Amino acid sequence: MSIKHAVLTLLDEGPQHGFHLKAEFERRTGGTWPLNIGQVYTTLQRLERDGLVTANDPAADGSVVYEITRSGTAAVGDWWDGVVDRQAPARDELTIKIALAVTAPGVDVGLILRRQRTASQQLLLALNRARGGASGDVAWSLVLDRLSFDAQAEAQWLDHVESTLRRARNGGRAATARPDQLTTTTTTTTGGTP
Repeated sequence: MSIKHAVLTLLDEGPQHGFHLKAEFERRTGGTWPLNIGQVYTTLQRLERDGLVTANDPAADGSVVYEITRSGTAAVGDWWDGVVDRQAPARDELTIKIALAVTAPGVDVGLILRRQRTASQQLLLALNRARGGASGDVAWSLVLDRLSFDAQAEAQWLDHVESTLRRARNGGRAATARPDQLTTTTTTTTGGTP
């Protein structure tokens, strides 16, 4: 997630201090990605160093208001005009966990899959409940949609992992094994991949 661009976008709407930026970001995203205030101020310091924002003199209470510069506004425009780079995907903990589990001795992959599927289903239920609080808030509704699509895709991927491991265990034949029968001791193949 680009905190840098989020902060610049909010500052492009007008001067603000760090606490307001944090609160506004969390409000617009429904609190999905809470920001640490230290992260906000570290980002502001880097943006100031790079000439994208300027800091006003501290107010009587010590708070500092930041303003975007022309270069900062140009950076926001470039961000809006660009695409999100998916060529270098972010590390996904679940994918790494499954990839290691299927190659580690003594790990019950079936149990891992069942637990994760349950967690995915619970997340979908929670997201559906949250929809009631998002009525009328388009931004938060769109964030909920994305999170729901991601959770659904995760559940489908877990089903795919399960069927792939069953096929590997059966030497590529159609599988009939139950998820609780899937363990790394029965899914090992040559070459180290299932």
